[in-house]
Amino acid sequence: MNDKMLFVWFMFFYHFHVLRDSHPVKSNQKAILAVLSAFACVAAVVSFSYASQAYQAWSQKPLGPVLESATPGQRQLPATWTAPPSTPISTITLAPTLSFATSTQPIVPLCYGLPPMTLLAIGTDQRSDDYKYGRADAIRVIRADFISRRISALEFPRDLWVEIPEISDNTGQDHDKLNTAYFYGNPGLHYWEHPSEGPGLLARTLDLNFGVKVDHYVAVNMNVFVDLVDTLGGIDITLPEAVDGRTGSDKSKRLYFPAGDLHLDGEQALTLGRIRNVSVFSRAKHQNLVMCAVQKKMESPEALMQMPQIIASFVDHIQTDLTPTQISQLACLGASVPRNSILFASFPREFFNPAEIYDPVLKQNVFIWEADFDEMTRYVERFNAGSWPQPATSAEPDSEVSDCE
Repeated sequence: MNDKMLFVWFMFFYHFHVLRDSHPVKSNQKAILAVLSAFACVAAVVSFSYASQAYQAWSQKPLGPVLESATPGQRQLPATWTAPPSTPISTITLAPTLSFATSTQPIVPLCYGLPPMTLLAIGTDQRSDDYKYGRADAIRVIRADFISRRISALEFPRDLWVEIPEISDNTGQDHDKLNTAYFYGNPGLHYWEHPSEGPGLLARTLDLNFGVKVDHYVAVNMNVFVDLVDTLGGIDITLPEAVDGRTGSDKSKRLYFPAGDLHLDGEQALTLGRIRNVSVFSRAKHQNLVMCAVQKKMESPEALMQMPQIIASFVDHIQTDLTPTQISQLACLGASVPRNSILFASFPREFFNPAEIYDPVLKQNVFIWEADFDEMTRYVERFNAGSWPQPATSAEPDSEVSDCE
């Protein structure tokens, strides 16, 4: 029920009681007032029921077009805690409905026990909210396991030379860099007709080349990431060694990050994650550091109190087919999962060899990674099944897996 409806009912009952108390009433008047009171109560219940149904319908509706072919993981999940659709950030007082530990009961978040969900997460190299253009600057497949309370993220190098369906009629070729699948599918070029646009074409490309199975997608532009970090009050990271992103053409101090403990605002966190004159593997590690720092900041009581309004303020600025309920479920899991159960996985480095290939679209040689797609597919099969990666143990360390500890 909105504020105007609440005000109307409040004024109705206020005047009803004022009139009742200020004037003597006869028996017939009492009967009339009783009927009016009953009518008002029924109308209030009906209005509340209608508003509740409308909210439930909104919370279960995908925010964007769903992927071309639903996989078994695409299912409606029961609600846990949900964000209001458009409440201003300064007026929200709700908190996520997590269960907190007592002396006799362990922490059991209300998002526990839901089916696993696999997401295609895309960081675009654009700042515009219309998502018409831009390449996939960061590509990760994320498996959210609500039962084991584990989040696993598998990174795909963007410079893999892959087969991309639906583009040959427009480009004259059926291969290109992995990150361009997102570019070709979005409305700016619109090289395929499905409404899921760039995320859908990228998901289909990953499935075609590596057998990746995703349930949903979310793409975030650079402005949204910056605003999120700033809304959280910045993040704190520790760099084991200095990161120098300065080049011959750009020697700005903003590209240099000294070793040690650092507090970064949104722009600084974005810059660190995008520095490219380091190896692609080091770049992924920097991105992992930033994501771990964001997750840690979201664990704070202040962030938990703000979570509903944070979700509400960003859902209109991302590209996703998640429902508001599913977004809140993922936020619930992210706020409750142990830090050593947030796992970042990479394919073994020996799978990749630097090379160049002639790109007919750009009419020049471009850098690519040659890779063993068969071996990558075997790793993807394990990832899809939830058997890899696993938390690190002293007996079986995995150099390709790291966590947020």
